[in-house]
Amino acid sequence: MKRATWCLVAFVAAFILTPTVATQEDPLTKKEQFALELELCQQAWASGTPSKCDLYGRIEIVDSFPDVKIQEVSAFADIKVEWVSAFADGPGKWEKVTSFPDYKVQMVDAFPDYKVEFVTAFPGCD
Repeated sequence: MKRATWCLVAFVAAFILTPTVATQEDPLTKKEQFALELELCQQAWASGTPSKCDLYGRIEIVDSFPDVKIQEVSAFADIKVEWVSAFADGPGKWEKVTSFPDYKVQMVDAFPDYKVEFVTAFPGCD
């Protein structure tokens, strides 16, 4: 949901703020540029894996069909995660849920998308 909202905002802003006259530096017309940006956003949406800093909010731990696979580590983590009971509104803040998650996460021992360190303070990503 968050990625779709971001894409929509980016498209509207690009469509409104792009000049209608093509210059020599920018040979694309407004319509061509909008189509290119739409295609790029659709490709990003189709990849399915959120960036490590966008992985926050309501998280459901699953055994199959995850959005992201993570591995718990004690050092050199991609994301430092703090489990919270409310206001999971920033990078590294996860609220554990069993229904209506923002993302589904599977814990794995090998080949993760991201390595995660669970902390009690200072969550976030690099």
